[in-house]
Amino acid sequence: MKNDVYYIKHCELLAEEAAAKGDAPVGSIITKGDEIIAESIEASKNKNDITCHAELEAIRLAVKNLKTNDLSDCVIYSTHEPCIMCSYAIRFYKIKKVVYQHAVNYLGGNSSSMPLLISKEVPPHWEEVPVIVHLKTFK
Repeated sequence: MKNDVYYIKHCELLAEEAAAKGDAPVGSIITKGDEIIAESIEASKNKNDITCHAELEAIRLAVKNLKTNDLSDCVIYSTHEPCIMCSYAIRFYKIKKVVYQHAVNYLGGNSSSMPLLISKEVPPHWEEVPVIVHLKTFK
């Protein structure tokens, strides 16, 4: 059975691909059950579009692949803590669990002064706060 560490290691490979293309080294995947539904790399520089963070790119693909806006049965993995922009999308699409490796202290959706991932002050139709897992180190 695949676990959080397995998926984060997969994200690390995607991050290397992003870095090789000149973007920030960020990789993200979305799973449903034990299946990868979407995977993506940071593409903000290459696409000249600040919204092309790896997490948002993965969410776009997951919504397209699953043909639904309800990702409440999904988990998102990323090499980096989702920023506030990505956190908004994660909450809007009701992703149930967020697993990340590196904290992003200034604009991170969990660790910054604007913790949208864990805030209860969100629209009432959004789901509960997702489970947050910060994998700082692992073997």
